[in-house]
Amino acid sequence: MRVLFVCSGNICRSPLGAQVLTARLGPDAPAFVVESAGTIAQDGAPMDDAAAAQSVRLGGSPDGHRARYLTAVIAGSADLVLTAERSHRAAVVSLAPRTAKRAFTVKQFARVLDGLEPAELGGVSTPEELVALVARLRGTVPPLADPADDDVDDPYRRSTATHERVADEIAAALVVVADALRAVR
Repeated sequence: MRVLFVCSGNICRSPLGAQVLTARLGPDAPAFVVESAGTIAQDGAPMDDAAAAQSVRLGGSPDGHRARYLTAVIAGSADLVLTAERSHRAAVVSLAPRTAKRAFTVKQFARVLDGLEPAELGGVSTPEELVALVARLRGTVPPLADPADDDVDDPYRRSTATHERVADEIAAALVVVADALRAVR
């Protein structure tokens, strides 16, 4: 299964998400291809130092990350797309319309998973089936009072405290995502 994280520059949120998810998947990580891209990325740019430090703090491995620009091929090849913001999800779907049922903000995907009853997960036996279930049921989970709460702030060139808060938001969502992916692997 291919999991793609998307943010703007592919130097803070999306590589951190990919690295932390890989760490959280633990021994099951080899069953997944976890990668990232950015809607305005400069190909080859290194990961932001502050974001890399947060990745390490959360068990990720930022070594060797290089930014890459999001293309229709990259988006279309993903089985699950997790974005930092709703605008990134819209960009993914615009590039590759068939991703509409596989693209979510990372917080939205975790929120819908959290809202599922154990019985709803009973017939799910693969990660792809899990994504399809979440897509079908995303409209049944009560909406947020403020839709912007599904977005993860951009910490680029902001304080260490902002980087830490953003990393913790991503990591909290990924605990739920990783647990669900491991359970159906």
